[in-house]
Amino acid sequence: MQDGFVKIAAATPDLRVADCAYNASEIIEQAKQAARKGAKLIIFPELCLTGYTCGDLFLQETLLHGALDALETVCRETAGLEAVVLVGLPLRVRGKLYNCAAVLCGGDVLAFVPKQHLPNYSEFYEQRHFVSGEALDGLEAVIVRDGRGEPVCVPVVTGQVFTCEDAPLFTFGVEICEDLWVPNPPSTALAQGGAYIIANLSASDEIIGKAVYRRDLVRQQSGRLLCAYVYADAGFGESTQDLVFAGHDLIAENGALLAESRMFTHGIVYADIDLQRLAHERQRMNTFQSVPAGEFSFRLPMASCDLTDRSFPRTPFVPANKALRDERCEEILTLQATGLATRLRHTHAKTAVIGLSGGLDSTLALIVAVHAFDMLGLDRKGILTVTMPCFGTTARTRGNAEKLADAYGVTLQTVDIKAAVDQHFADIGQSKDDLSVTFENGQARMRTLVLMNLANKHGGMVVGTGDLSELALGWATYNGDHMSMYGVNASIPKTLVRYLVAYEADRTLGELSDVLCDVLDTPVSPELLPPKDGEISQKTEDLVGPYELHDFFLYYMLRFGYAPRKIYRIARKTFAGAYDDATIKKWLVTFLRRFFSQQFKRSCLPDGPKVGTITLSPRGDWRMPSDACAALWLQQAEAL
Repeated sequence: MQDGFVKIAAATPDLRVADCAYNASEIIEQAKQAARKGAKLIIFPELCLTGYTCGDLFLQETLLHGALDALETVCRETAGLEAVVLVGLPLRVRGKLYNCAAVLCGGDVLAFVPKQHLPNYSEFYEQRHFVSGEALDGLEAVIVRDGRGEPVCVPVVTGQVFTCEDAPLFTFGVEICEDLWVPNPPSTALAQGGAYIIANLSASDEIIGKAVYRRDLVRQQSGRLLCAYVYADAGFGESTQDLVFAGHDLIAENGALLAESRMFTHGIVYADIDLQRLAHERQRMNTFQSVPAGEFSFRLPMASCDLTDRSFPRTPFVPANKALRDERCEEILTLQATGLATRLRHTHAKTAVIGLSGGLDSTLALIVAVHAFDMLGLDRKGILTVTMPCFGTTARTRGNAEKLADAYGVTLQTVDIKAAVDQHFADIGQSKDDLSVTFENGQARMRTLVLMNLANKHGGMVVGTGDLSELALGWATYNGDHMSMYGVNASIPKTLVRYLVAYEADRTLGELSDVLCDVLDTPVSPELLPPKDGEISQKTEDLVGPYELHDFFLYYMLRFGYAPRKIYRIARKTFAGAYDDATIKKWLVTFLRRFFSQQFKRSCLPDGPKVGTITLSPRGDWRMPSDACAALWLQQAEAL
């Protein structure tokens, strides 16, 4: 099992009520099909060997023996599959009938898991035929024939976590249909006992509105338990005497729906589950409490998962759906503005001072400040935007800054810092022909000096413009643009900055919309080196790499603790056709090297609002020593 990925499947076979031999043949065919695709856990519906709608036929010896014969057939025919298969059947234990899941592997029945909560309301009358698994004392066993036709003693268990000895993260627990719908589902204890996957064998009939509720129930249970939840539902072939079954198969992981079947059909849905990600989530969340549970181990060869049934968003910080993206952008801008408005009110600041370069980050900071002032009912003239042209400033960016200030109705002041920087360079003996880091940073620190003193002069605060991506890479001048009195973009990555500005452009008109669009088209640059033929010569992404790659690396490293090898693997899949393998590796190594070496800048960041799941504030989500060694990460990345 490479990088913690395992493929699982939920299958709804075509069946015939009470025709156990036919049902077994359909189950076998689907199990083989799923195994060929690489599924290691294959779940079939509740009572699928007989059909859920057998009624009083469940009390017939003929049907019970037919179910056991069918189980033997399924064991025999799936013995060569490198997968665990779960099927449902009625099983007699100590003279009582139980609705059970049989856990099969390598031709053996590992165990039977009985249903614990039997619905006996509305259209359900399971207590007419079955007894709850809660009545068992955990010591029961039954004699059945395995795939070799040999009689074997198989335990009947509840509360057991099944663990693969060959891949310890591959653990699962089993519950059956109604077990999920009760106030305290068995899956809660199973997950706390170490199950990363919950398998539900179900026969849930369809009525108006139920599919939406079922989908939300599965998705939310997976999120609550930090697990993968696979739900295999009965479908075509069940009796329609009074009910209709839709075969609504679902697979969710940690609150996200990964796969869903087309209803009123039969077939298989697949998902590639990230067990390492689930393990990371549980270990970081101290509110997820582990409890002792019984463990049932099995052996199963684990090949690498091909990831054909999982995709990774190219811009993980940005919703893919436009309607959701617009809603999210409005929410983010409101969060940023609320943070700034609260700080302005608390400090009784009369002005908000922003270094407005005409680039993306300072444009977003201005948008946020406008929202904050409107929220407080303040005159926008209290927003002091400052352009500070120097050696690298172009007419395009300066012009856009002036147009933005005018369109938003804020105050604009121009402070040409060339003379001040020239004097400073003379004072320290820095040649203007030496375009080194001192040449660049001298300008950045001079700009911060101007902003801080203007804030003091006007009784205001400096609003920071730097974003999360720059903080991750250390692409900021220490005590220059790195510093402010409140950093509104501190948890906004560059890819999201672009979408927020684009959202503002979409909902505005005239010159404001036009200038915002031109800002979006302007290359990202600190403009600290002289222009070439009047155009920006210093393009950030030429120097540190594409921000869409760095934001991708940042998200999966910090949010889920992915190792460089795993990040590289999913980046190759996600950016295939856009970047070749050598380019991805090059910028991944760059990201890791800069991320570790630049932590000292993040250890003393100004305040700023958290708006997403990832921030680098030393007071919040990220605490890392400034002198931590990157050797392990770089060694793995450079060996790719």
